[in-house]
Amino acid sequence: MNFKKLISSFKIAFSGLKHAFLKEQTFRIQVIIGCLAVFLMFYFPLSSIKRAFIGLFIVLVLSLELINSQIERVLDFLVPNEHPKVKIIKDLSAAAVLLASVGAAIIGIIIFLPYLKF
Repeated sequence: MNFKKLISSFKIAFSGLKHAFLKEQTFRIQVIIGCLAVFLMFYFPLSSIKRAFIGLFIVLVLSLELINSQIERVLDFLVPNEHPKVKIIKDLSAAAVLLASVGAAIIGIIIFLPYLKF
């Protein structure tokens, strides 16, 4: 096992996360919401399985947002001018993030609602 190569790979990955956080508004918003969910999941007495679901959905949404950003960057590089087929690809990619985000929000509401007192 080459530890220098492994450490280099981690540095590259963290550089990508830093870039996404600094340059992508939606990624920042999703990170903030994810941090709130992590706080709530340790504040309330949730079961391990509920915590696992929350963590899974946080990672899913953030990962899909990163993939969406990658797709947008590649398409902007390959086809600098707006093209109808490129728009469809970008829209589909954004729709995947939206679907995961809505699903995560619904799961979050189902899990946290019994603990919230209004």
